[in-house]
Amino acid sequence: MAVSEVQRPLDVLKSVFGFPGFRGMQGDIIDHVVKGGDCLVLMPTGGGKSLCYQVPALCRPGTAIVISPLIALMHDQVQALRQLGVRAAMLNSSLEFSEVRAVERDLLAGHLDLLYVAPERLLTDGFLSLLERIDIALFAIDEAHCVSQWGHDFRPEYRRLTVLHERFPAVPRIALTATADGPTRRDILERLALGDGRVFLSSFDRPNIRYRVSAKTSPRNQLRAFLDDHTGEAGVIYCLSRAKVEELASALSAEGRPALAYHAGLDKEVRAANQDRFLKEEGLIMVATIAFGMGIDKPDVRFVVHMDMPKSMEAYYQETGRAGRDGLKSEALMLYGMEDVAKLMQFTDASEAPEAQKRVERQKLDALIGYCETARCRRQVLLAYFEEDLAEPCGNCDTCLEPVKTFDGTEAAQKVMSAILRTGERFGAAHIIDILLGNATERMRQLNHDGLKTFGCGKEFGRDGWRSVIRQLAAMGLIQVDVEGHGGLHLGPDFRDVLKGERRIELKEDGVRARKAGSRGAARSDRPRAAAAFEDASDERLYEALRALRLSLARDQGVPPYVIFHDTTLIEIATRRPRSMAEFGRISGVGEAKRERYGERFVAVVRAGG
Repeated sequence: MAVSEVQRPLDVLKSVFGFPGFRGMQGDIIDHVVKGGDCLVLMPTGGGKSLCYQVPALCRPGTAIVISPLIALMHDQVQALRQLGVRAAMLNSSLEFSEVRAVERDLLAGHLDLLYVAPERLLTDGFLSLLERIDIALFAIDEAHCVSQWGHDFRPEYRRLTVLHERFPAVPRIALTATADGPTRRDILERLALGDGRVFLSSFDRPNIRYRVSAKTSPRNQLRAFLDDHTGEAGVIYCLSRAKVEELASALSAEGRPALAYHAGLDKEVRAANQDRFLKEEGLIMVATIAFGMGIDKPDVRFVVHMDMPKSMEAYYQETGRAGRDGLKSEALMLYGMEDVAKLMQFTDASEAPEAQKRVERQKLDALIGYCETARCRRQVLLAYFEEDLAEPCGNCDTCLEPVKTFDGTEAAQKVMSAILRTGERFGAAHIIDILLGNATERMRQLNHDGLKTFGCGKEFGRDGWRSVIRQLAAMGLIQVDVEGHGGLHLGPDFRDVLKGERRIELKEDGVRARKAGSRGAARSDRPRAAAAFEDASDERLYEALRALRLSLARDQGVPPYVIFHDTTLIEIATRRPRSMAEFGRISGVGEAKRERYGERFVAVVRAGG
């Protein structure tokens, strides 16, 4: 179904996607792109990034070219768009030669609204020449953080995407990502030559996700306690090693918890089959390395567990963000131990990356450790890392629900800050700690730092204790690490009140909390999160009947159930009970194509269940 060029964005949103209005910044972004403007969009997973280029693609003449490095995401997006009646296709290595030629013919004939393409294919001379023969509505660069050396998923081919602006200067470009700290954002703008474009920075907050972090005590038992609260729900469990992935998947399956394994060492067909099952079946657990998840568009993942620490706050945010894409209540648990830190440091040191990149990775890991150790609201610390302020504690993380024991760390903070200030805010944590401990190294004497007033003033803590203090201060924003430089410590903008004694600082006591990872901060239901949304038992019964119909339709078509309708749409159907096609068409997520395709069958279930 081609969408008329004269349609307004809001009309397209309603008629094609079935949504009554734009959320947050979507409307401003879409208007900007429809008018031909370039932009960088930072929006959390589940925030509706895809609509920011899909709607303009259907409003502007020509075909929108979407660059994505993720075959799984391309496949998901194309399936979902075709369900909506949109003419979408993809070009990547999963297609046979005959399929590639058919897509190229449709492209040249003007029969495509959106074409998803891998960056490697886009950058070939043949494909760029092909683009010169068509009308291009826009270029959408998805997963734009891949362009940055500071990002957690750097891909060199993304650096060459400036060719789009050079060869097609009149075509608007929209770069999108869910995960980018300050240095990464600035690098994206520079590397993609988007300096004149607008930056749309949405909130990184995912209020529906409950964050929990716990030190490893008995990891398997901690995991079991957590999973007991998520019986029958889909989730992802991340492990650092392939061996641990396979061992844990087998153990969970033996316990009666349906689990699959996924890592890069598995046979390609096994990986593909396991991923396909996870997408199409309900209630499965995927145990995986970080090889799994990028581009997985499954909206009803109810939990994400890290059995080992990820490598950075960006990776943590990206991976936990795979939970609750539909906006329903979800949970993220991380179990961490100092052995994880040692392994990650070892990986960094052993890598062939330039020393500057290794410094970046070490500092990012330090920020994550600070997040693990914080006594503050975890959401406040997480958002502060992405330069966003959350005024009040969230009330939906473990430190809010179960406050940890703290001590007055004002004096300790003053000692650290004084040492940083007296050394010109140029030195890293190791040197500052040497000053506090009074370690008269040769370098210390050469710099005359052994004569500072703060030299030897911090012997009440050991080296690990001071590292914890520094990481917690960094998590509060009172100390900042120069990630782009040499890891030097700087004082944050609000340090003076603490240094003058006008502000009291609470720090977490190490080793005093031994809380079970699965302990409840609030009463929970054993029902799946979607079902728990119902107060009326008859609504829940109708919801289950709607789920059964959706699953049957999905199996008949060989697509994931959420491609038919999201859980949120089924919940609305179950509670509003539309009894006519007109009423069904007013349900959020029901566009014209889906109303015509599925309306009668879903309305029939409502009538039978009413």
